[in-house]
Amino acid sequence: MTETTTLWRPTGPRELELVAELDWRAWPPRLPEQPIFYPVMNEDYAIRIARDWNVEHSGAGFVTRFEVETEFLSRYPVQQAGGRTILELWVPAEELDEFNAHIVGKIEVVHEFH
Repeated sequence: MTETTTLWRPTGPRELELVAELDWRAWPPRLPEQPIFYPVMNEDYAIRIARDWNVEHSGAGFVTRFEVETEFLSRYPVQQAGGRTILELWVPAEELDEFNAHIVGKIEVVHEFH
């Protein structure tokens, strides 16, 4: 059995619609002004972003949870973007298709804020 790592992604309604169109199995391509895809390493950090940023900017925020093959993730060092628990991965946009290929199972919504 393949070892996986749980990641979270705070997202707004438009990105979530695109994930649904991809059958909850992949993240959509980044926009030109989004050179990096940022999944986060813990649920609390994802909740704060979805609740405090996504709701303000788009009226709703969602926290998604998904599994990625642990061995594949080793190529992306964990980045500390603030305090001890503000941890994320920085996946270059041009590697997102390959990243998506290593998602195990479906992306699921675990929190919703309005």
